[in-house]
Amino acid sequence: MHIYEGVLSAAPYGREILAVGWGATAVGTALGLRRIDAEQIPRVAVLSAAFFVVSSIHLPLGVTAEHLTLTGLMGVILGWAAFPAVLAGLVLQAALFGLGGPIVLGVNTLIMAAPAVACGMIFRGPLGRAPRSAVPVWGFFAGAAAVALAGLGNGLCLFLAGKQFAWFGAAMAAAHLPLAIAEGLVTASVMALVRQVRPDLLGALRPASCTELSDG
Repeated sequence: MHIYEGVLSAAPYGREILAVGWGATAVGTALGLRRIDAEQIPRVAVLSAAFFVVSSIHLPLGVTAEHLTLTGLMGVILGWAAFPAVLAGLVLQAALFGLGGPIVLGVNTLIMAAPAVACGMIFRGPLGRAPRSAVPVWGFFAGAAAVALAGLGNGLCLFLAGKQFAWFGAAMAAAHLPLAIAEGLVTASVMALVRQVRPDLLGALRPASCTELSDG
């Protein structure tokens, strides 16, 4: 899912895409940082660390690399704070392992964080309201959609960068579909556990809170 350093810089329209990536990432990160309060800081740190670990285990495929991300989970729990969480993880990966790089950091963050935020907006409500038996289903769709959208964004960036990447961009978007299924299954399991132990993270009331409301 990473676009390697130097790929877009050499493409006919790569610099424009890099500029858009940095601009959108700057806006998304600013919005995310403004919405982080003291209670959210540990969540952002834990999920950013989880993102760093799972996305460091990757399979290189030409100018991209495939890996799990947990971005669907991040988007549902963190919302806009997924932007700074993803950015922090990618900075560490670039510094420690050479994945991506400083020039493509903006576009790589946008490719992964924007779908996370979108999936958070779409699926947080259903995950909070659904009965526990339905949470894994919604969790699967949240995780799979985040990766599928990231793959589409990855392929679109390569497609728009120049004609020489057109075929490869389409192939990369299609290659993310099996990964989306795997990500959906992992996210479904994690969402089911989160709903059981910390339902408030998904916008659901704790059992004690429900009791208090019924007593009132």
